[in-house]
Amino acid sequence: MVFEFLSDQSVQYALISGIAIALFCSTVGLFLVLRKFALFGDALAHTAFGGVAFGLFIGVYPLWAAYIVSILGALGLTKLRQRFDISGDAAVAILLTSGIAVGIILFSIIDVDDHQLDDEHDIKQLNGIENIEESHGEESHGEESHGEESHGEESHGEESHGEESHGEESHGEESHGEHDMDDFRDMKHAHDMEEFLFGSILQITQENVITILILCVIILIILRIIYKKLLYATFSEEQAKVSGIPVEKINYLLIGMSGVAAVTSMQLVGVLLVSALFVIPNVSAMLYGRSFKQTITLSTSFSLFSVVMGIIIAIPFEIEPSGCIVLFAIAILIASLIIKSTGIVKTAGFSSKTV
Repeated sequence: MVFEFLSDQSVQYALISGIAIALFCSTVGLFLVLRKFALFGDALAHTAFGGVAFGLFIGVYPLWAAYIVSILGALGLTKLRQRFDISGDAAVAILLTSGIAVGIILFSIIDVDDHQLDDEHDIKQLNGIENIEESHGEESHGEESHGEESHGEESHGEESHGEESHGEESHGEESHGEHDMDDFRDMKHAHDMEEFLFGSILQITQENVITILILCVIILIILRIIYKKLLYATFSEEQAKVSGIPVEKINYLLIGMSGVAAVTSMQLVGVLLVSALFVIPNVSAMLYGRSFKQTITLSTSFSLFSVVMGIIIAIPFEIEPSGCIVLFAIAILIASLIIKSTGIVKTAGFSSKTV
């Protein structure tokens, strides 16, 4: 069957998780795009990369560390931006570059520590082998001093020679094993880096799926509760403050949800492509939508289509799902631009007056 691979449990987990991530990333991303903070999700993902490295460094679950570091970093930088009047794009650049820099340094330290531990282990093994050989040599010397028969001595000599040869072979095997372990360690280190940079949706577990679904439900419920206040603060922050809306608290809540969405979506498309889920479907939808509700409906539809088709197409052809997902989103954007420019479909474009 053509779609026989859909019966694979890992593919099912990938689709379920991808759908949930597409829903809350496109929804949260729309508010960021409307606030002209489109790359904030990208900056949060790069900060989360530093959080992942920090989690590995201190020995805790990397994604939980990434959630904490990403949210705290975003909240802290937002507070600094408000206090020292730093522009939004500058704040994004600071958050982005600092996160990736910390991640690279910590990953390199972790790699050095792993090499040192393995070298100490190898030295202990080699010392143990030398001690065994020395004790064996002393026993052989004692047996020769007791005046054994020449035939026995020759036999013992042959055995000793055989054992020495075996020892050399063992040493050679140890050396070969040491190189294999080095290669394996380097491959594992590179593989871990690659997972976080480019996503690893097909390696997701049942526990990850449950966590993603819970986070999706929580984020969508919060957005539903604060929908009107958040929308008001997005289009007219000053008027919202005058109306008594706690704009600062709502902004912090949006930043926190953005951090959770960015870290979670890392599992789908990786650090380098997170901003695609936040931005591209929303830009495409804004070319058609005449109101906020229409825009958010189109945005989630485009995002869901890109994620589902990206995973379904990528698996049979053995290509990275993350890249395929983003290419589908870009294809929708290009098609939307062509439709709008040629007038095939009447598109008024998004306007705050038609919310």
